Amino acid sequence: MTPELSRRHLMAAAGLGAAAALVPGAPAAAAPAGTKTRRSAALIIHDARVLTGGRSSGRPAEALAVGRDGRILATGSSHAVRRFAGRDTEYLDARGATVMSGIIDGHAHPLGAAERTLNPSLQHESYTVPRLQETLRGFLADSAADEPDGWLVAEDWNPIGLLPTGTVSHHTLLDALPTRRPVALVGNDGHNMWVNRRALDIAGITAATPDPPGGEIVRAADGSPTGVLKDDAQDLIRRHIPGPDEARLLDACARTLRQAAAQGITAFMDALVTPSGLDTYAALSRSGRLLQRIAPAVRLETEQVKNPSEALAYVRDLRRRHGGVAGLHFGVAKVFLDGVIEYPAQTAALLRPYLDEQGRPTDNRGDLYASSAEFGRLATVFDRAGWQLHAHAIGDRAVRTALDGYETALRANGRRGNRHTIAHLQLVHPDDFARFRRLGVVACMQLQWATRNTWTMEALAPYLGPDRHRLLYPARSLERHGAALSGGSDWPVDPLHTWNQIRTAVDREGADSEQGALYPEREALSRASALRLHTAGSAHQLRLDHLTGHLTPGRAADLVVLDRDVTRVPVREISDTQVRLTLIDGKPAYEADSASGTALRSAAPSPENRPAALRAIHTNRHAHCGCAHPPGRGDG
Repeated sequence: MTPELSRRHLMAAAGLGAAAALVPGAPAAAAPAGTKTRRSAALIIHDARVLTGGRSSGRPAEALAVGRDGRILATGSSHAVRRFAGRDTEYLDARGATVMSGIIDGHAHPLGAAERTLNPSLQHESYTVPRLQETLRGFLADSAADEPDGWLVAEDWNPIGLLPTGTVSHHTLLDALPTRRPVALVGNDGHNMWVNRRALDIAGITAATPDPPGGEIVRAADGSPTGVLKDDAQDLIRRHIPGPDEARLLDACARTLRQAAAQGITAFMDALVTPSGLDTYAALSRSGRLLQRIAPAVRLETEQVKNPSEALAYVRDLRRRHGGVAGLHFGVAKVFLDGVIEYPAQTAALLRPYLDEQGRPTDNRGDLYASSAEFGRLATVFDRAGWQLHAHAIGDRAVRTALDGYETALRANGRRGNRHTIAHLQLVHPDDFARFRRLGVVACMQLQWATRNTWTMEALAPYLGPDRHRLLYPARSLERHGAALSGGSDWPVDPLHTWNQIRTAVDREGADSEQGALYPEREALSRASALRLHTAGSAHQLRLDHLTGHLTPGRAADLVVLDRDVTRVPVREISDTQVRLTLIDGKPAYEADSASGTALRSAAPSPENRPAALRAIHTNRHAHCGCAHPPGRGDG
């Protein structure tokens, strides 16, 4: 492992000459074109292995200079970069560490991750009914002062984890708890919620209540609600749950963003933002606690998708009100086209029906929340106005619907370069692989899920059959057909573990696999592709590639210093990568050797130190987490 970084102020002539002499013939410094007068650097990082992400065929640079405006001045040999030193330039001796672009998360829910920390967690585990009830009794005892009317909200409930297998979630199991309080268990997949009778009564949900657009009230044979609500039906409950105190929420959000910086994340696309979420980001920015660049994807409700002109007016109004917030980069709207593919939900839209447990076709092809014509009209209007659409599509029918919609926009408007995106892409029909490149559509993938475990095997394989199962998460197939790929975590659907996410893209196994690798011979990416996916690829998706994603002169100094060379260590060791330093705009967002850095590391368990049950469920599926957050709370 790399020794501790040495950070100190030196005179311009000190320290760097010897470092340059260690590598004779190192690359000359690259500097911005057209520079007439050499500007002095605020910071020079030397004795490093700098991965610029550029197209140079030479060896990595040894040093990097950061200007006083937070932009990169130069990269190259230590000797060449030393020319940018000034009297008060600060030096960072990386002692051989790797320096690379910061991680850009192309699909996450950082505000949702923060809000989840304010409630007790079921830790993604599987439970027998008695053990679940015992755990919930403990939560009730810990908040006894909230009797009789305060809500108990427990996060990270595993919707397929009620044991023994086949046990049905029903409100009567929660009604047996010794409380009068309304109880809600929020699914870790973001698509499911389980509540008790008191909660159903407060929300007025009965056998006569219709399913809302984009959601389902799960019912017993007699039509009565079971207490399980899917997708947008969760909003029937959530609108009755009081939001957290604003100061407490902001503190949680600031803490969450610091934890992300500790993993090297320098930018996010928040994949589901509502007006209240924008208010939260504005408050964080005003208080100087919005560390990362944020591209907010404004959620469009199912009914808004059907009225493109009103939807466009809505997002434009939000941009007018919040476009001046420092750190926010507007221009993306979010649309849900389907749900999730795993049993028992099976709400992802498929071209061919799901199979039953014996492999026989059913009449269920999942739920499609917008038709190709509806999505095409929306895409045409938003594309013409310069907005990017970010479509949640898991099943192959939903993916095709998104592609059809983007093709409609292309025919109507011509190629406008808005880089419309499809997220998740768990199942893509091979006939559609080549359409991504032809249409200029970005494939945003969450490849930490591409491993063999309960979610991809027991909850999925029997219901798809072997031919479709082999197509899961077709990253290399899309890359081979020329698609632009980007990477995202969908945090907090999983605990954030950025470097294991990158490793799993390479070996399709990761640190959390239960049953080995998932078709690595077909779909594993190269190490270079996996790193590009989570840096330059996501910068391209977010239309921030002019600013970040590469360490080249003129771009922002959004970078990380690592404890190992992720291009050379055994693939399995990528999971354990530790970030020593994160800079955003040239300013430290995380320093491992500081007191705050030590505290953040101790609060974030590594995969091998997480409970076994948590490791097993670490790859839970496709919750567009925001679906579990209604308008008016957190990230939506």
